Amino acid sequence: MGLRLKFNIVLTLVFAAGMAVSAYVSYELLQDNAKQEVLRNAGLMMEAALSIRGYTVKEVKPHLESQLADTFLPQTVPAFAATETFNTLRKKYPDFTYKEATLNPTNPRDRAVEWETDVVNSFRSDPQMQEFRGERETPAGKMLYIARPITIKDPACLACHSVPAAAPASMIKLYGENNGFGWKHMETVGAQIVSVPMSLPIRNANNAFRLFMGSLAAIFLVTFIVLNIMLSLMILRPITRMSSAADRISQGDFDVPEFGKGKDEISTLGVSFNRMRRSLQKALKLIER
Repeated sequence: MGLRLKFNIVLTLVFAAGMAVSAYVSYELLQDNAKQEVLRNAGLMMEAALSIRGYTVKEVKPHLESQLADTFLPQTVPAFAATETFNTLRKKYPDFTYKEATLNPTNPRDRAVEWETDVVNSFRSDPQMQEFRGERETPAGKMLYIARPITIKDPACLACHSVPAAAPASMIKLYGENNGFGWKHMETVGAQIVSVPMSLPIRNANNAFRLFMGSLAAIFLVTFIVLNIMLSLMILRPITRMSSAADRISQGDFDVPEFGKGKDEISTLGVSFNRMRRSLQKALKLIER
């Protein structure tokens, strides 16, 4: 096994190990950054929903109280306002969803589906839990969701959700008497759920990973070629010349040109070789006498 082959084997193993470590670290980092980006988007949507709910309660509902006795206006319901706002947003971003999933909702569209029911029951079984995060597969790809409990903390909410007799007649006329009643104070009846697609951030992370690894591989290839050229010019070629000269001198041919001087190790070896050659030549002359 020649010196070049040994050198290239060691160099390849070192770079392979370095690329493996770099691939693992960079992939995990990029995937984590992608997930954090999704979480930030979901968190922003959740806070926006809460802001819409608060604005509806403080700024919209008080101005429409006089009309509610004759006509129930869903626009005065915080959950309705937040849901409608995000439904408008979905016209441009259909994969982003917001839902106030409820086990027994007044509006049938808010009824929790199977996986949402599991989330609500998680909050009901652990009243101390204030937020739940998870991932789920959908036909559109992987989705990340954030959920927060809907708990009846304000007794005023029970005016519309305790028994049908206590609810506004206009609301009964719109939604009927069979849905959205029987709620209790401090009961968790549903969950605010924001779902954000992970496909785009994950795709961007994968593209960045491939670009990074491709660049690293290109750097390795260029480094490999440059090091081999340097190995040939600075080490292998001078050693080959010394080996050839030593072979000729060993056969009595002293017409081999001397090696030039320099400051690196190979040049120092050449100077030593020149000195040994002259010493050998003098010794042979003394013997011949």
